[in-house]
Amino acid sequence: MTQTIIWTIAIITLLGVLLAVVLYLVAKKFKVEEDPRIEEVEKVLPGANCGGCGHAGCHAFATSCVGASSLDNNFCPVGGNETMKKVAAVLGMEVKEKAPMVAVVRCNGTCENRPRTNEYGGYASCRVKSALYCGDTGCLYGCLGCGDCVAACAFGAISMDPATGLPVVDEEKCTACGACVKACPKGVIELRNKGPRGMRVYVQCINKEKGGVARKACKVACIGCGKCAKVCAHDAITIANNLAYIDFTKCKLCRKCVAECPTGALVAVNFPVPKAKPAAPVAPAAAKVEKPAGAVSVKEAPAALASEKKTVETKEEQK
Repeated sequence: MTQTIIWTIAIITLLGVLLAVVLYLVAKKFKVEEDPRIEEVEKVLPGANCGGCGHAGCHAFATSCVGASSLDNNFCPVGGNETMKKVAAVLGMEVKEKAPMVAVVRCNGTCENRPRTNEYGGYASCRVKSALYCGDTGCLYGCLGCGDCVAACAFGAISMDPATGLPVVDEEKCTACGACVKACPKGVIELRNKGPRGMRVYVQCINKEKGGVARKACKVACIGCGKCAKVCAHDAITIANNLAYIDFTKCKLCRKCVAECPTGALVAVNFPVPKAKPAAPVAPAAAKVEKPAGAVSVKEAPAALASEKKTVETKEEQK
């Protein structure tokens, strides 16, 4: 009995050692040599592994950069231009600077603008809610308000406003990774150029219904009237499917379209508020001076003297 146990242990041990040697030889034979530059590039990356670059993580992004002939198709949204300069320095390449992007919520369907038509009592998820029905309002395209975008953001750049029921983007924290864009089942969130000093103009609506239907569901819906496109001198606005869209690469931020929009669907953010012109000074009213009894003005003096002289002469003649 004891010998059987010893032989069993010995055979299992020998078999384990044999398999370990086989695995070692196989790993040695099929070992893939990795370019040492991949590790160097990965070190200069933020390490967020957010997937905003279009790759599975920072390691995959570094591998793509090393294997590419140029960095034109690779960009780290979290690190931005500074990080890409470091990547280019490691690889001995040149990189073009890109304009910073920011997430934009293209829905202004607040509780006031877009009244509720029913109440949802299911699981609080925009994706689930979207799969079940159109939403709590008459708009089939607007924000569902369950906060999937908030949960998807790894940088705490989005929060839900309890007063409006809409997500709010913190521009200082937003890295334009695109996680919120992917999380929104309605496509309400879009990445757009941040603009000079954060100034930008865009259509805050994605409703593709005809004007009357869209306006009935939301007070500030785009009705596709085309007035904005007519006043745009830069061909930055197109009208398709009853909806206006502004191409941020062509927009010159003149804001003529914003002033022309009859529903307020076009918005301009972060523009300086014009200072009110100072009111023109009003001249103080001249004080009225009451003349004492019998007093005469300078203009009336010659006539008064002549009259007095005539009166004296008349009295003397009478004497």
